[in-house]
Amino acid sequence: MSSVIGVDLGGTKVIVACLRGNQLSESCLEATDRSASTALIDQLVAMVDQIRSDDLAAIGIGVPSIVEFATGRVVSSVNIPLTDVPLRQVLGDRLGVPVFVDNDATVAALAEAHDQELRLVAHNLVMITIGTGVGGGIVLGGRIYRGATGGAGEIGHTIVGLPLDGDVRVPDASGPFPQPGSLEYVAAGHALDRLAAFAASEHPESALGRLAADRKPVLGAEAVEAAQGGDPAAAEIVEVWAERVGIGIANAINTFDPEEVVIGGGAARAGDLLLEPARQVALRYVVPGLGARTSIRLAWHGVRAGVLGAALLAAHELEAASDGDRANGPATVSAHEEAS
Repeated sequence: MSSVIGVDLGGTKVIVACLRGNQLSESCLEATDRSASTALIDQLVAMVDQIRSDDLAAIGIGVPSIVEFATGRVVSSVNIPLTDVPLRQVLGDRLGVPVFVDNDATVAALAEAHDQELRLVAHNLVMITIGTGVGGGIVLGGRIYRGATGGAGEIGHTIVGLPLDGDVRVPDASGPFPQPGSLEYVAAGHALDRLAAFAASEHPESALGRLAADRKPVLGAEAVEAAQGGDPAAAEIVEVWAERVGIGIANAINTFDPEEVVIGGGAARAGDLLLEPARQVALRYVVPGLGARTSIRLAWHGVRAGVLGAALLAAHELEAASDGDRANGPATVSAHEEAS
């Protein structure tokens, strides 16, 4: 039985693991080298070489970027220096095996459609990943939905709040992204960091205020930890953050009416502090009649969903190729096919 390797490339860390059958190895983790595209590619090659075996058949990689799946070219990327890099070709040439590149949240969604035994159990699923940014992945009919250009699922850039009174300017098409009012702008890790700093300033007597007074980090992770410890000021801003996520969930249900909406990424470590307020708000914004069969949950596979999904991507594409199917395989459905 040959093996495949999954690579989960994020804005702050890279995770690499090997999948053989339905067994995923222990992960190798490093901080992401964002100094230059060449340095980052060197890092990816070195990490794969650390764990590869002689029977390595393919590599799947999830990146926080818009990807042209057929070619593996990174079209645009906000948090890592890979814009316009033909990543599939570059890594394939360096590593000597087929490489498949897709959006990180998309491959995480593919993983979450599978249970712990890697059986497909959710045929219609939307995943929202919350970390450095906010990503999204869509599985329809048991297959990844990529849309007409390969970039479907950018839920982080849906607009969840926009002041419409007075002079509202249409933003420049070239950015900057994330746009104010987008889900990523109000709910990504940096947004929780801003809320934590505000709480520390407004409540100097709180756990976060004491951290700030001691010149210690006051970021989202500290806010979640303080909220879990019962600090009222931290609990309040974590709830605000979770409610913002709930608006994004409602949008996903109103658009796709899926069986499941899954919250993943580093934010999932907040557990019920995130899930319960998000669920309550989402259900208040869902159109009556929709969502009756939709479950809202945290990622089953935890922070390993990305690396597992990347490995599954490679395995599925190899299977498609061996079956003589078209190049982007049974794990893919295009906008044209979905409409026809």
